[in-house]
Amino acid sequence: MADEMVQRAQKFINTTYSNGATLGVSKLEENGQTGWPVMYALTRALQYEMGITALSDAFGPTTLATIGEKYGKLDDTTIPSANFCRVIQSALYCKGYDGGDIDGKYNDRVKAAVVKLHQNMGVDRTYPGSSMWPKVVKSLFNMDAYVTVSGGSDTIRSIQQWLNGKYILRKDFYVIPCDGHHSRDVAKSMLFGIQYELGMADGVANGFFGLGTQSGLKSHTVSIGATGVWAMLFTGAMILNKRNVPFGNFTQGVKTEVESFQSFSKLPVTGLGDSQTWASLLVSYGDQARKGTACDGVTKITAERAAALKAAGYKYVGRYLYNPYPDGDLKEKQIQPGELATIKAAGLRCYPIYQTWSRSADYFSTTQGTRDAFEAIDWARYHGFKAGTMIYFAVDYDAMDGEVTQYVIPHFRAVTRTISENSRYRVGVYGARNVCQRITDAGYASVSMVSDMSSGFSGNLGYPLPTKWSFDQISTITVGSGSGSIEIDNNIASGLDTGQADFDAGVAFDGLDDDLDKDAYRASLLKDVQNYLTSIGVPETGGDGWTDDDWATLGGISTTKAVNAVVDTDWLFTSLARTLRVRKALIQAPVLWELRKLNPLDFAADAAVKAGTKDDCSTGWGQIFAATAIQARNYCIGEGIINGTGLDPNSKTDLRDVWNKLHDDEDYNIRSVAYTLIWNAELLGIDRPGLNSSVHLTEALLGRYNGTGAAAEKYGQELMGLYNVLEKYNALSRA
Repeated sequence: MADEMVQRAQKFINTTYSNGATLGVSKLEENGQTGWPVMYALTRALQYEMGITALSDAFGPTTLATIGEKYGKLDDTTIPSANFCRVIQSALYCKGYDGGDIDGKYNDRVKAAVVKLHQNMGVDRTYPGSSMWPKVVKSLFNMDAYVTVSGGSDTIRSIQQWLNGKYILRKDFYVIPCDGHHSRDVAKSMLFGIQYELGMADGVANGFFGLGTQSGLKSHTVSIGATGVWAMLFTGAMILNKRNVPFGNFTQGVKTEVESFQSFSKLPVTGLGDSQTWASLLVSYGDQARKGTACDGVTKITAERAAALKAAGYKYVGRYLYNPYPDGDLKEKQIQPGELATIKAAGLRCYPIYQTWSRSADYFSTTQGTRDAFEAIDWARYHGFKAGTMIYFAVDYDAMDGEVTQYVIPHFRAVTRTISENSRYRVGVYGARNVCQRITDAGYASVSMVSDMSSGFSGNLGYPLPTKWSFDQISTITVGSGSGSIEIDNNIASGLDTGQADFDAGVAFDGLDDDLDKDAYRASLLKDVQNYLTSIGVPETGGDGWTDDDWATLGGISTTKAVNAVVDTDWLFTSLARTLRVRKALIQAPVLWELRKLNPLDFAADAAVKAGTKDDCSTGWGQIFAATAIQARNYCIGEGIINGTGLDPNSKTDLRDVWNKLHDDEDYNIRSVAYTLIWNAELLGIDRPGLNSSVHLTEALLGRYNGTGAAAEKYGQELMGLYNVLEKYNALSRA
C-alpha cells in the first residue's frame, strides 16, 4: 500500500538531487513504498549535505564519525540546513514515524517522533529527549524495524530493547532491530553483551565466540536463584533458542527447561547454565571439544581407520554415495569397493549422503530433485544399502530463507516423490538449521543432518537446532595415527537415525543405459529419425490429412521439436530405464511418436475434458488415458515395482486427478508411459521387458500401447523401427 508521506520523500529526493544524478543513484520510483533503494538514496543525500564527497549506499564509519565531529548530535540547534532536516524527516517517514511536513523544520512533531523512536529502540534512558545521537541516526537509515512485526515475539523484542539500552554506549555496539525476530545481528549482540560482562574492553570484544569468551563462560555458570545481568543474558539466550522461559531470573521453571534443552541437544543434563550449555545456546556448533559418536568424511574407511574410529568411541560413519569429480582432489569421497564390508566388520554403522554440486540456489529445482533422487537410488542399490536406509541430500550453501521457499523446497518435494515411488529408501536433509527445519516441516525429509560448523551461515545464525535432527556436525578433527589416521567431521548423534550395519551384495550397472551424448549424437539422431519417419509417410510437419498450416496453427509438433523434446528430457528416460531395468528406447519410442502425431483432434479432446463434457481422453506427451495410467500404476504397485496407493479407474474424482497430472506434468506422464509398457506384458501374457528383451517381445509391447487388433499391430511395427533408431544412439552412449 502506498504511503503519501513516503511518496513525498521520494519526490523530495528526485527533485532536490536532479532525479538522483547528484547522488549517483537512479531516479526513485514515486510509489509510496519504502525499501532499500530509498534508504540508499537518503543515505547518500545525508552524506552530500554533510560535505562528504565519496558518496556510498553504506552508512559506514566515515558517515557516523562525521555526524559526531561536526554536530555531536542532531536537533533544532545543530542541524545545518533545511535540506539536511528534510533528509531526516524523510527517513523518519520511511521508518514509519511522523517526520512533519518534510519542510526542513525540526519541529515538535519531529521531536515527538524521535522520542518514540528512542522508546521503541529501548535507548530512551540512555538518550533521553528528542536529540538524535549518531548511532540513532545510523539506525534510521536502514530497513530494521523497532516494533514487533509479522509474527514476531514481544518477549524477543524486550530482549532486543534491553540489549540496546544496556550496551549502546559501548564503542562497537550498534542499535539492533526490535522486531521480535531472532537474527544474525541479535545473535552477535548477545555475544557482545557477554563479552562486555566478562570485562572485555572496546576493541577486544568483537561479537565472535572465541577462546576468551569460551574460557570466561566457564566461571559464569548460572543456576536456580541467579538474578541480574547474567541471569538475563542466559534466559535471553534460552528464549532466542525457542525455549519457553521468562526473561529475567533463573527460576525452578528455567531449570526444568534447561534440562529439557540439554537432553534435546545431547548435553550432560545438569539443569545448570554451564559453559557447554552457554555454548550450545550462543553458537550453532556449541562446545567443539565435545566428542560425538558419529562422523562423516571424504576418506576411505580402511581396516586401520575403522579400528581407530571404533577405539575413539565412534559408532556411525557418514559416507558419500557418489563423487561427481572422481579425478579431483577428493578421490576417496565416494564409498570405495569393499569399504562397507570393512565398516561392518569393525562393528560400525554407515549412513549415506548424496551430493553433486548443490552450492548455489540455481542448482535446486523440481527437475534436479527428480534426477538427484533417481541417481541416489541407483547408487544406494549399487553399494548395497538395504530398504529403509535414510539418504541425506545436501544443501551445501548458505540458502537465504526466500531461496529455500523458491528453490530448495520444490527440489525436495521432487526428491521425496521420486524416492517414495521408486524405492524403499527414506529422505533426510543435510544443511543449515533453517533449511533442515523448513524441509522437515514441509514433510519432505524425515530427519536432518545439520551443518552446524558453518556458524556464519545466515541459516544457522538465529535459528535453533532443528526439532528432528539426527546428526549435528560440530567440528573437524583427526582421529588415529599412522595408517589409522583419518580426518573426520565430528558429529553428535541424537539417535533418530543409526545408519546401517548390514548391506546387500550390491547391484551392478552393467548393461544399463546412460545419458545420451547430446553433443556427439543429437544432430545425427534427428536426421535418422526424420529419414525413418519420412520413409513410413510421416513428414517433418503435417501429415494424416492435416496441412502444415493446420498443424502449426493448432499446435502440432514437428519431428524436430519432438526429437528435441525427448533429447532434452533424456535424463528422465535414462533414470526410469535404469530403475526399471528396461531399455530406454522402449519408453522413448511411444513418447516421441505421440508427440509428433499430436493433432487438432487431440487438443479438442483435451478441451472437452477440461470443460467437463468428457471424463477422460488420451493426453500429454505419451497420450495416455487416465484410466489406463491408473490401471498400469495399480499393477506396478501390486507387483512391488513402484510404491503408492492404488486408485479407482471408475471414480470420476480419481480419473480427473490423474488426467490433470498427465496433462500438466511431463514427468508424471513419462513415468506413466513406462508403467503402462510393463503392464502391457501382463495383458499380453508375455515376459516383462528387460535389458535383453527380444525384438518380438518389444514390438508386441509397443503395439499393445495402442490397443489391440490390426491398427495396434501396425503401430507396433512402426514404433519398432523408431525404437531401432533410438537404440542405435543409446547403445553408442552406453559404450
